[in-house]
Amino acid sequence: MKRFLDLANLGREEILDLIKLAHRLEAHPEPRALVGRILGLVFFNPSLRTLSSFQVGMARLGGTSFVITPGQGTWQLETRLGAVMNGAAAEHVREGIPVLASYCDALGIRDFAEGRDLATDLAETRFNAMAGLVHKPLINMESAINHPCQALADWKTLEDLAVPRHAKFVLSWANHPRITPLAVPAATVHMAAHRGMEVVVLRPEGYALPPQVMEKARAAALASGGSLRETDDRADALAGAHVLYAKEWGSTRHYGEPEADAQLRAGLSDWCVREDWFAGAEPNCRFMHCLPVRRNVAVADEVLDGPRSVVLREAHNRLTAQMAVLHRLLAH
Repeated sequence: MKRFLDLANLGREEILDLIKLAHRLEAHPEPRALVGRILGLVFFNPSLRTLSSFQVGMARLGGTSFVITPGQGTWQLETRLGAVMNGAAAEHVREGIPVLASYCDALGIRDFAEGRDLATDLAETRFNAMAGLVHKPLINMESAINHPCQALADWKTLEDLAVPRHAKFVLSWANHPRITPLAVPAATVHMAAHRGMEVVVLRPEGYALPPQVMEKARAAALASGGSLRETDDRADALAGAHVLYAKEWGSTRHYGEPEADAQLRAGLSDWCVREDWFAGAEPNCRFMHCLPVRRNVAVADEVLDGPRSVVLREAHNRLTAQMAVLHRLLAH
């Protein structure tokens, strides 16, 4: 494995092999596996789990890491191609990214969607432009439309919990006071479909995932023996569900239109996950969320603090899954 950019680039057996490695490293970290190796981490956007888990994972394997947050202690980096750089940015990624890559053995980049033009974000325009400048192992730490690190950790969580391969998996939209990116829902629906699950996307009108995202997941479901559909009927979606994965995302109907999105979500306060959502689900239905989460806006305390919730296990698995990725990329 030379790069970790998209779970779709890996076959089912390759993913299960990574998860097996994650389990082994969780029990036996191999503290000398990456001695002398350096990981560079570039964060254009905030992080808690991704930043800390990569640093800790690298340290547990014996390597070191450095973190760059452009504009905070470093030059602000320009990402636009053809930009006339007469503003705040002092350096362009076309110079900055290759320089940083030359200092390390592997590079991770986090760069969220701009949220203005859906076609541009779906094409991963900015991330792909930077990826083309890196000739070392590269890790996608969340791009405009993907978050493979979260997806791998979530798959491991499902394996840890012995959730059956063809179990019913519901990805539900949840309320949030502002627009949030499509990366996690896009990665999650593909992950569950790739695993072979019965996947249902539950969302209100105006929040359907883009056709390109659904088509990619549908192809994965077809290949794995799973299924995929979407609905706005909560009772139908959750009937017999084994897993409810809640995530917030912006309106695709009003992409790049914050005022229209705000008007649409103003009437959706009932899309806060509560215990009564699980009335028709399997008795031991699990609740998942990638975090961070707005309590009592997206998910009620009773769910997050209740026995269904596995959100802390998911977060821990960010560390163990990423240790496996780092080991696979850098242990020679």
